[in-house]
Amino acid sequence: MTDPARPIAALTLAGGWCWFDRVEVLERGRAAVVVPVGDLPAEVTARLTAPRSFAGLSMNQPRIMGILNVTPDSFSDGGLFLRPEAALMQARQMAGGADILDIGGESTRPGAMEVPLDEEIARTAPVIEALRNGGLDRAISIDTRKTGVAQAALAAGAGIVNDVSAMGFDAGMAGMVAGAFARIILMHAQGDPATMQADPQYEDVLLDVFDFLAARVAVAEAAGIPRSHIAVDPGIGFGKTLQHNLTLLNRLSLFHDLGLPVLLGASRKRFIGTIGAEAEAARRMPGSLAVALAGVAHGMQMIRVHDVAETRQALSLWQAVTGGQTV
Repeated sequence: MTDPARPIAALTLAGGWCWFDRVEVLERGRAAVVVPVGDLPAEVTARLTAPRSFAGLSMNQPRIMGILNVTPDSFSDGGLFLRPEAALMQARQMAGGADILDIGGESTRPGAMEVPLDEEIARTAPVIEALRNGGLDRAISIDTRKTGVAQAALAAGAGIVNDVSAMGFDAGMAGMVAGAFARIILMHAQGDPATMQADPQYEDVLLDVFDFLAARVAVAEAAGIPRSHIAVDPGIGFGKTLQHNLTLLNRLSLFHDLGLPVLLGASRKRFIGTIGAEAEAARRMPGSLAVALAGVAHGMQMIRVHDVAETRQALSLWQAVTGGQTV
């Protein structure tokens, strides 16, 4: 909740802008029940209320992650920023409103094929290095599934690995991230980009995605990655039908129970075009803003978007009218 009429017993969610005075308990094979916060075990209360931070950023307010695809075939902006000069110009423009720049050299749109390691490095590492040499002080993440690409990006000046496979594609990723003392975002996806939208199936999409992320967090910790270096992403649009996406978006607050920062990445995705009757991905900004603000209302700490300036404006207005902190 963000309502200014806050009950005395309400607790602050993750040190942020939302509060809660009751919790919905979800369990396989049973109907959901709602319980007051006073009935929660102490460890659950601590998990839900502990302030979050990630990559040097406090998560006490929503953070915007700007998307920079240095690819010829991304679903929305493929080819626009493939040239280094265009990529650098776009990155500098986004830096005015983004807290994090997410740079990727391999499309993960449905049906996309794998990019060779050397080519993906050549697309991304020089851009990151040029941004750092030019004085950019924003956090930079590398959007990749490959250890070699992530390693090159970290050497060039990135600090975060955004792995859509949650370290499942490349067995070396966990050890490399731990050794580099880097941050990592673990995302849920069912299948790989080439096949993930063929016929995704779940027993219970909410709990299946939650359990997957919990398991991957455990793998990361076992590899030596500190819990404070981990964030999670439910993976909207990655191996999900339209209804799967809506079910996840309707219960995003579930993922706070992992006790970690949560990233929402839904910008311009196909389900927005389907519901909003817009076939062209680049024209889905209004629908993307609606989903982003819905995520912020669920307490999502990071919002990954193509339209940085528009999202910053929308977020500033949302915070002003709900009494939240403006940025």
